[in-house]
Amino acid sequence: MSTRKAIFITGGGSGIGRETAIYFAERGWFVGLGDVNEQGMRDTEGLLPGGFSYSHKLDVRDRKQWDEALEAFATAAGGRIDVVFNNAGVGSGGELAGMEQDEIDRCLDVNLRGVIYGAQAAYPYLKKTAPGSALINTSSAAGIMGTGGMSIYCATKFGVRAVTESLDAEWADDGITVASICPSFIDTPLLDGTGSRGSNELIRTRVTEAGLEITPASEVAKAVWDAVHGDELHYLVGKTAKRLNFAKRWMPGRARKMARRNLKPLGQ
Repeated sequence: MSTRKAIFITGGGSGIGRETAIYFAERGWFVGLGDVNEQGMRDTEGLLPGGFSYSHKLDVRDRKQWDEALEAFATAAGGRIDVVFNNAGVGSGGELAGMEQDEIDRCLDVNLRGVIYGAQAAYPYLKKTAPGSALINTSSAAGIMGTGGMSIYCATKFGVRAVTESLDAEWADDGITVASICPSFIDTPLLDGTGSRGSNELIRTRVTEAGLEITPASEVAKAVWDAVHGDELHYLVGKTAKRLNFAKRWMPGRARKMARRNLKPLGQ
């Protein structure tokens, strides 16, 4: 088995996945990228120092593809996988009554089913390299408090936090670290979408007009590093995520009123 540690990152073709790949590669890790965007993965590879990387086209909704991707990556990495970063995700917004079935299914399948499949496929590899191995899942500030116009997206991110907490208990005896990353609004291509087919307004515009901060993706990459080497369960990234967590815990009534008063659906 190789002595170089290895991390496999889904959604590695852009955004948080790309920044995390760079962060770990700069620290000597062998990096694996999984994404449906092959050009994006090639672009990410071109930014990594040292040339220690491997890419595999992966649709996280397909359980069989997970097995194929991790087996191939483990071979390329010299027989080991130390970290799997379940990061691939899609945005979704708008009033539930107006959402089409395929929009709902895509968000549920990528954001939640993909994380579950990834955890299941990763387990034997992480058990082999434990203690010190880790499963890190990307949740969101939307997994802390539900807000108007984001019911499906919030459901997936609450679900990711729940899966994380369950696996933290299940895998404790195996010595596998399990944690989630909960970013607020991060500067990634997701902000350049509209959230739903019924809207022409970019999410980025909504966030800026609401006076909320947009956090660099590099800060999430650092949080992933901290999660791999730390002992917390959920890592909050960005001021909005931290404020929501504080309000939900200590001022639930006020937080509920603020959500009702200030947040309109992304589809409006």
